[in-house]
Amino acid sequence: MDFTFTEEQQAAVEAAKAVFAGVAPDGVPSPALTAGAVADDFDRALWSRLADADLLSLLLDARHGGAGLDAVALCLVLRESAKVLARVPLLESTAATVAVQAYGGEELQADLLARAGRGELVLTVAANGRTGHDSAELAVSARQEDGAWVLDGLQTAVPWAHNTDFVLVPALSTDTGRSVLALVPRGHQGVTLAEQISTTGELLGELRLDSVRIPARDVIDADGAWEDLRNLLATGTCALALGLGERVLGMTSEYTGKREQFGFPVATFQAVAVQAADRYIDLRAMEATLWQAAWRISTGAGGALPASGDVAVAKVWASDGVRRVVQTAQHLHGGFGADTDYSLHRYHAWAKHLELSLGPAAAHEEALGDLLATHPLG
Repeated sequence: MDFTFTEEQQAAVEAAKAVFAGVAPDGVPSPALTAGAVADDFDRALWSRLADADLLSLLLDARHGGAGLDAVALCLVLRESAKVLARVPLLESTAATVAVQAYGGEELQADLLARAGRGELVLTVAANGRTGHDSAELAVSARQEDGAWVLDGLQTAVPWAHNTDFVLVPALSTDTGRSVLALVPRGHQGVTLAEQISTTGELLGELRLDSVRIPARDVIDADGAWEDLRNLLATGTCALALGLGERVLGMTSEYTGKREQFGFPVATFQAVAVQAADRYIDLRAMEATLWQAAWRISTGAGGALPASGDVAVAKVWASDGVRRVVQTAQHLHGGFGADTDYSLHRYHAWAKHLELSLGPAAAHEEALGDLLATHPLG
């Protein structure tokens, strides 16, 4: 078996490293020192550079101006973005365009995809439901009326909702009991956005929908569309957690290699080395489960469980692993780790956001248990 990445995937990584090389994790005010949001918008200059490097169209087909790559390539790029805390909706916008490409009508694809790949349109996804722990499609109801769909409900903690052009909203059809995806323009009649602040200090949106009418062509009503989108979002979140964790462990290695106690670097102390080794093991487990999940959703390969089982395993490791990595890093840095002039506290804040995004480890353990109950092994 060949576990190496393809030349195209490796080229995507090199392009991402070049784009993210100049990004400073402390490019906005510290969330620890800011009462409100750390910024009014995402990093538009970085977004333009990503577009110029063709990284926004990575998963789009050639007919839409894309490279036609897969979720593995996206995760490789996301991994690099998290190392510098890149403030862009790369995961959300890419995942939304993939859903439109796979399940949307030809007219919607023609209007949306090429422009999104060039960075001219930006999309996000409302995937957290009412509480962040329940299934997102249950938070919004959708019914058909006079050739359109009418949406009612609420989605919380929608990333970048105040600055993107469209929000892809999962909803439950009251007619069929099936999940649909509605493309809702920002500022559309009946749409209300309230401000919420993430642990990262970034501005999130509480999206309220009050009899919002969406044309039928902007609603995806296809089996599997929401599940595939949710799997890609969760897997991408695991990639972000891995990249962040790797950078944090690197920062910890650098610090403990220089910090001395009793005339020796603290990295040489057994207690420090053992803790760092445990976190390295966490990262390798996060990596292995991430690539298993990304491979399953990219190839459609079969297995004892549906692909969502591998995604759940990856998210369990990502949520628990990234939390342990940043906690150990704070401990080994001592008081210096909380210094707001040092970026470790920012990584800690982002790690907490990623840990809880799309549900914490316990939620995915429960989902995995349900899958095991319905798909007995052996």
